[in-house]
Amino acid sequence: MIARVWRGYTKPEHANAYEAMLKPELLPGISKAPGYQGSYLLRRNLGGEVEFVTILLWDSLDAIRAVAGPDYETAVIPEERRKYLSHYDAKAAHYEIAATHGLPGTDR
Repeated sequence: MIARVWRGYTKPEHANAYEAMLKPELLPGISKAPGYQGSYLLRRNLGGEVEFVTILLWDSLDAIRAVAGPDYETAVIPEERRKYLSHYDAKAAHYEIAATHGLPGTDR
């Protein structure tokens, strides 16, 4: 399993609106993509800005490439969401999940 990790930052006054856009689904239609296993949305108040971390779980890099294309590390940010971001990672990082503990159905 692969975790796709990305960070974006908003001004505090935009954080709730940005989070509300991400809560139903991190990316429009992503839940129907073959190989998609789920996601986490993390939020941290840094004082002058709010950091969001998204972690999308996939079966494989091939599944990610099928959605993101050959330049799969490039962040996919819909325009309507980009306007809330003050800055963000241009690339997502990909990690092989080596172990999980205590998550239903995922102990490795």
